[in-house]
Amino acid sequence: MKYEKDIFEIIFFARGGQGAKTAAEILAQSAVEEGKFVQSFPNFGPERSGAPTKTYLRISDQPILTHEPIVDPDVVVVLDDTLLGSQNVSDNLDRREALIINSKFSSEKIRTIIAEKGGKFEGKIYPIDADGLSLEIIGQPRPNTVILGKFIQVTEVTRLESVVKEFRKIFEEKIGSELTTKNIEAVEKAYDEI
Repeated sequence: MKYEKDIFEIIFFARGGQGAKTAAEILAQSAVEEGKFVQSFPNFGPERSGAPTKTYLRISDQPILTHEPIVDPDVVVVLDDTLLGSQNVSDNLDRREALIINSKFSSEKIRTIIAEKGGKFEGKIYPIDADGLSLEIIGQPRPNTVILGKFIQVTEVTRLESVVKEFRKIFEEKIGSELTTKNIEAVEKAYDEI
């Protein structure tokens, strides 16, 4: 799936505290560094850890004039597969579009769960055990970091080098060099995963 539209639109579904807003911010900053136009904003109710959230991200080679929530995304990213039971994550995704999901389930199982909840999705599903990979490399469940690598691999909307550079710039001072390096390793491993 290549970035070929005038405006590439992404919706992140997550739970509060999983870092969807941060992942969108890193992707947005990476795209800006590449000379693209971006728009990113969260949509959630009362802020509390564990509550369902949505974050919207638009990336374009042209100025973005709309400020509405995204209703017809090109890609949906799900950071917690338990949301499949309460959120219709496949709304308005067609067979040319993609669903990237933090899950141990197979694509077929995820498609079945979506169908059982009344949804229909014929596009490509990219499951990745982001929690497991994060625990293995970072030592903490940080699905947003791993999802960044998978997202770049699937969409090519930004370059891996841009995301790594931005991640380092944003986090090295906050979390230290060692933890930053581990997070970047998680991003790169997810990017390389088949």
